[in-house]
Amino acid sequence: MTFEYVGINHVQLASPPECESQARNFYGLILKMSEIEKPENLKKRGGVWFQCGVHQIHIGVQQNFVPAKKAHPAFEITDLEALRKRLAEEGVPIIEDVPLEGYIRLFVNDPFGNRIELLQRVEP
Repeated sequence: MTFEYVGINHVQLASPPECESQARNFYGLILKMSEIEKPENLKKRGGVWFQCGVHQIHIGVQQNFVPAKKAHPAFEITDLEALRKRLAEEGVPIIEDVPLEGYIRLFVNDPFGNRIELLQRVEP
């Protein structure tokens, strides 16, 4: 039997109970990701899902939540400076880090303390 990887379907980030409003504000309004409806059988668990390009971000509720400070998703975008400006206007602290060849990038924390990388490919 042979198989191959197609890619990443979604990334799940944990959050505390009753996170939905803050998640919708940050991922939906600030980062401008489109909310997608969760399957009916999973709605009772709480959380909220978003579309990010061809991938999905699932914000899931975790009892005894602890944010991910090192592990993180990296979202590739087309105009990092426009997003940087938007984040600043919304009062989201921007974290600079060491350069990564071929990219400009920055980090932010979501409302729950999870680390998020935002990057844009640049021509050498």
